[in-house]
Amino acid sequence: MDKSKRKRFLSDSEPESGEKTAAEDQAESGTLTVGDSRKNVNSKDVAVNQAHPVLHQVDHTVHYDAPQLPGHCYDPDTSAPVSFYISSLEELKSWQLSIQDEHFNKAVIPLAPRQPPMQCNRPRTLVCHDMAGGYLNDRFIQGVHEENPFVFYHWLYIDIFVYFSHHMVTIPPVCWTNAAHKHSVAILGTFITEWDAGAAICETFLENEETFRALADKLVLIAHCFQFDGWLVNIENELSPNAVKNVPDFLSYFRAKMQQAVPHSLIIWYDSVLKTGHLQWQNELNKDNKVFFDSCDGIFLNYNWMEEHLQHMTSMTEGRRADIYVGIDVFGRGDVVGGEFTTNRSLELIRKYNFSAAIFAPGWVYETLGKENFHQNQHKFWNLLTEYLPSHSICSLPFATSFCQGFGMNLYRNGKVEVAGSWLNLSAQEIQPLFVDQQLDPANGCVKTHGCSKDAWNGGCCLVVKGLIPASRSSVSVRLFSLQVQSPPKVFVAFVYKVEDDTKVVVRPELTTCPVSQCGSEAPSTVDVLKPLSLAEDNALVQNFIQNSAPWDPEGWTTCFYLLELTDCILQDISVIITRLLKDEQDVQFQCRIGEIKILDAARLSVEQKPVENLTVFDILWKKVPGATDHLHLSATLQWTYPPNTASCFKIYFRGPSYHKKQNVTDSELIYIGRTNANLYRVVNLQLPSAPAGEPCRVEFLIQPLTQAGFVLLESTCGRLILNYTQPPEISNTQ
Repeated sequence: MDKSKRKRFLSDSEPESGEKTAAEDQAESGTLTVGDSRKNVNSKDVAVNQAHPVLHQVDHTVHYDAPQLPGHCYDPDTSAPVSFYISSLEELKSWQLSIQDEHFNKAVIPLAPRQPPMQCNRPRTLVCHDMAGGYLNDRFIQGVHEENPFVFYHWLYIDIFVYFSHHMVTIPPVCWTNAAHKHSVAILGTFITEWDAGAAICETFLENEETFRALADKLVLIAHCFQFDGWLVNIENELSPNAVKNVPDFLSYFRAKMQQAVPHSLIIWYDSVLKTGHLQWQNELNKDNKVFFDSCDGIFLNYNWMEEHLQHMTSMTEGRRADIYVGIDVFGRGDVVGGEFTTNRSLELIRKYNFSAAIFAPGWVYETLGKENFHQNQHKFWNLLTEYLPSHSICSLPFATSFCQGFGMNLYRNGKVEVAGSWLNLSAQEIQPLFVDQQLDPANGCVKTHGCSKDAWNGGCCLVVKGLIPASRSSVSVRLFSLQVQSPPKVFVAFVYKVEDDTKVVVRPELTTCPVSQCGSEAPSTVDVLKPLSLAEDNALVQNFIQNSAPWDPEGWTTCFYLLELTDCILQDISVIITRLLKDEQDVQFQCRIGEIKILDAARLSVEQKPVENLTVFDILWKKVPGATDHLHLSATLQWTYPPNTASCFKIYFRGPSYHKKQNVTDSELIYIGRTNANLYRVVNLQLPSAPAGEPCRVEFLIQPLTQAGFVLLESTCGRLILNYTQPPEISNTQ
């Protein structure tokens, strides 16, 4: 199968789970779709229980004259769902939430809890993503085929992510919102005005209280509807006296309304305009721009500051120092302290004075140093900064990650290639670890970690851990995650890894805990390091886990399971420890791949079988296949209902096709199509056989939920739909 078809099966959609479908009344005329890069799957791989779920039947007649889909959330060439921006004041004024916009562009992953909370006075780190104008392949909501894509995965080191472009209203692509929220990072859109055109926009919306409130209300509505966390306000043009006097009231009103709609939201002002209305970047907070800072949640300072600017600010920022985000341009343009691979010099000075930092355009490593070496340069860049980047902790169970970074050379399921070919979808990114190089002294060894897409357990990547165990030591360890989670009485741990080159080492997880009474203290006086003993594979809990994780054939990987019994404890850190097997006096070089870590409540290993309901299909488009009269392309949207916040994703399969209604398509093998994070998925330009004259062609589709712990549900919970599609006699007669 060619890559243009293959990419359709690798993608995730991002609408919301659990809402009643708006298209149920279209089921009579709906239909569904199948693809051609198909992986056969035994029924036992999907379900043990052979009871059949509720079956929906849909009859549909093929037509090639369907109208173009409404809304701006579809790619005009393919009808694939895309994220969008707003370019003008007129477009913003006229924008109204459509069903299509809401379903596809609404983030489905809520902002995860974290410690310490965003509101604490610890200096924060903001990353402002500006790359080639924005809305590149990240605009495709369900993912896309791409070799060597740009991805970001140092989430645990940052607090705020701004998606930036030079469009007036930059709405973060939903894949970025899902990835940020999964890592407890707030994500902001951008409202920007520039040059003469920007001045005209400002004169209009800042004319009076009514006009600026109307604009603020519309921006609040957009953030609330699409579930992101606020705005960077960037006015980079001269303002008239009337306009500038209204800016503080605009910011105050905007902030208050955002707080009502999204209680944890942020409005951040960019250092540009003075209180006189003149455009003059200050590179510091001072009496000329403090009126704007006082009206919102923070200020993002321009990049051409020196140490004396930081010194000036220390006397006027007591109580709100963390709300001052000192800008760093990674490209190093202008008169700056540091940039590129000396960005750490700027960050070191900022932290010396206890200010927050705003790192602008860290995609420099991708844009200027080559896509082929991106991951090596990304690792080098962030490794220089981590000393100055306080991390945050994960605060909820279940904890499950296969280290997928939202892309891959293939798509894996339990160590096997499920679909071949490169893909990108940041919504599929799983929790990323603390990437650091622990360059210890030779006597204590060294450990390095990095993601790798050449092999994986689930998704597209695994975590490579490599280093050296010196002759003087029996083991080395590396900390991967920080937690702040109250432990259930019994904790079940699943751990998957493989060792390269038959190195004589064993790898196991290591957890630390502290008493509940010491939770929140920076240095608990009592910390217990737990090195649990493994459970046998015939243990009942292990067998339950394996059954819920089908298909299970971990050839080439080592799978380990553990049970911890704890009382009044806080789970703190997850590490891995690598131990030599031979007791000789030689250094041991090692490299291993961590495929998956799961930390689960042992009492919740049994999966509640909640069924997919109200499966329907709508917005159907048919196209002829050039040069192939016996095939046609189908694009259509599938939608279903499911209890909110219970599924991590849905996998989509089909059986068939067959050519007669009396033939039982359920006798056919299941074929994998794709997966989605939510309860909506658009299948695009997938190839189907043409129906014979006078006979319907039928295919069956299944929607299978996966739990938050990554467990597959039985086929009896799947949504099922049989599509009977027929070509009109005049079409059939011409073939």
